[in-house]
Amino acid sequence: MGSLCPYDYDLDVLVVGAGFSGIYQLYHLRKLGFLVKIFEAVSDPGGVWAAHFFPGARVDVAVPGYEFSSEDLWKDWYWTERYPSQKELKAYFTYVVKKLDLRKDMCFNTRVVEARFDSYQNKWIVKAENGSTARTRFLVTCLGFGSKPYTPDLPNLLSFRGNGGVLHTSRWPSEGVDLKNKRVGVIGTGASGVQVIQEIAKDVQHLVVFQRTPNMALPMQQTNLTKEIQDEEKKLYPTVHRRRRQTAAGYPYDMFPKKLFDASPEERLLLLEEIWRTGGFSFILANFNDILTNPTANEEVYAFWRQKVSARLKNPELQEKLAPKIPPHYMGAKRSSLEQHYYEVYNQSNVELVDIMTYPITEITTSGVKTPDKEYELDVLVLATGYDSVTGGITQIDIRGVDGTSIEEKWKDGIYTHLGFASSGFPNLFFVFGPQSVPGVCAGPTCAETQGEWVIACIRDMTKQGLTRIEATREAEIRWRQQVMDEASSRLISTARSWYMGANVQGKKREILMYTGGAAKYTQICKDIAEREYEGFMFSSNGEEHRAKL
Repeated sequence: MGSLCPYDYDLDVLVVGAGFSGIYQLYHLRKLGFLVKIFEAVSDPGGVWAAHFFPGARVDVAVPGYEFSSEDLWKDWYWTERYPSQKELKAYFTYVVKKLDLRKDMCFNTRVVEARFDSYQNKWIVKAENGSTARTRFLVTCLGFGSKPYTPDLPNLLSFRGNGGVLHTSRWPSEGVDLKNKRVGVIGTGASGVQVIQEIAKDVQHLVVFQRTPNMALPMQQTNLTKEIQDEEKKLYPTVHRRRRQTAAGYPYDMFPKKLFDASPEERLLLLEEIWRTGGFSFILANFNDILTNPTANEEVYAFWRQKVSARLKNPELQEKLAPKIPPHYMGAKRSSLEQHYYEVYNQSNVELVDIMTYPITEITTSGVKTPDKEYELDVLVLATGYDSVTGGITQIDIRGVDGTSIEEKWKDGIYTHLGFASSGFPNLFFVFGPQSVPGVCAGPTCAETQGEWVIACIRDMTKQGLTRIEATREAEIRWRQQVMDEASSRLISTARSWYMGANVQGKKREILMYTGGAAKYTQICKDIAEREYEGFMFSSNGEEHRAKL
């Protein structure tokens, strides 16, 4: 049960979202004596892990990389798997909230729908769908990069009348859905698609997968964890948690310190085999340090991946559909998914793969999905179509700044922020894990802490100096936007039609949505800005505005 909250609050800080970032903000701001509350849309803490109940849902970051770094939290907590399931992650967040005594300051089932800045009071007036209101000096959004589901424009989608209906992976019923012996169609082969497909294939009567672009999925190499194993590993946890702050993606490992073609053929093969066996994102993020910038090096890594995957597929036609000779994009330019037995699923007689680049979906009928050559009769249609990522969670809230312009209107033709933390015209509003910072390219808990520390320190410093208002300058956000674009232009990530670029959402401006220079570099830039008296920000106190002078 969610906590029962009064309908009206007067706060120092309102945090929106109760995932890693929101919990970190609440705990540390409260320790500093601020009056803080969290408004959370669902009924439990954990962000996406409190809301995602689809079959096979689990994290793609190995523990202990996917947990808070505080010893007070990890010393008594034990995982059962290297890559925990949604159920176990939900239990972890319940443990953290109880351990830190946070629930009393968390308002659940409280979806924020509107925020207006009152320039006279220098406060945000925030309203929730359930009628709750907060007047708050600072508003901190901690919405992650996947909080607004995306459903593409599928002709006549609402007409589908299968006996199991239409299900979006992000809106799966918490009580589950019985798919046994049913005819199921899955549209989409991103992360949730891969997880659902490999989980349900063993139980359904027939499974039809509608694939637009093959997923360059990587082996998870899942393992069970015992208490004894973890007790031994915990001797190194402090080092592991310090190390993850020093790397490009917030993991305890980093790119191999050599370019691919500077290595001998033997060294190349041995490293690729080693990181393949290690599993997870190490195949991308512990690989030779030029594979994400050098097309030729990337192609060699793809060839290795293709050979490994093709060996698991019996049908040559499926080999070409799932691991084509000509890659659909550079490896790592889209976020790879982690899999356990995804490719073996397609060897089953009850599984069918439809290439919708060749045979596009023309219509959803009352009983299935129609392509130019066939209609597929289904009982259940699963939409694994992802999210309006990075910006969608923010812009779906009607946030209006000093001149009444909404953040959605401001960002319609391009995102402008300073450091990904703040946007001109929206005082006292901070984004954590937001656009033009490092969402999607940094392990969530790592950047919840590093970004969170910056916001907390800024609020603390302002309070000490009696400053009432902070706002990014227009000049600073123009410079930062250009810096974000420049970093991406030198990397292969900017070449693919991915959610990294906003390209998965029809009508959304195509641009890089995050800083791609690496989490450690980004953190240092933010630290330097703070040490230069918060360069690029305007502050005010008692109605007097001035450049950052803390």
